[in-house]
Amino acid sequence: MDIVQLVIGILLYFVLFFSIAFLLNMLLRSTWFMAFVYPVIIFLIVDDFSFGKYFTEPSWAFPRALSMIADLKLFDILILSGGFAGTIAAGIVIRMLRKSGYQMF
Repeated sequence: MDIVQLVIGILLYFVLFFSIAFLLNMLLRSTWFMAFVYPVIIFLIVDDFSFGKYFTEPSWAFPRALSMIADLKLFDILILSGGFAGTIAAGIVIRMLRKSGYQMF
């Protein structure tokens, strides 16, 4: 993977998850909701089986998903970390806006 693709991927994931987290935090009137949901999203991005396997065969699904996460390359980890940074930044922005007196919904 090229360094330009890495930077663009990190930026895209940051903006994508910042906007999703900002909207969800604003609608649900919570500050850190998406930061707690993000690990579930990581499982859904990384695994190659259906979401129902986590409920029907958890003893098979969770170790397999964790091994797939452990096998991620550095570039993938950096891109996914950019998404997590976006969720944290959205929580910080929501908190600052609320302190400044803006009431979102």
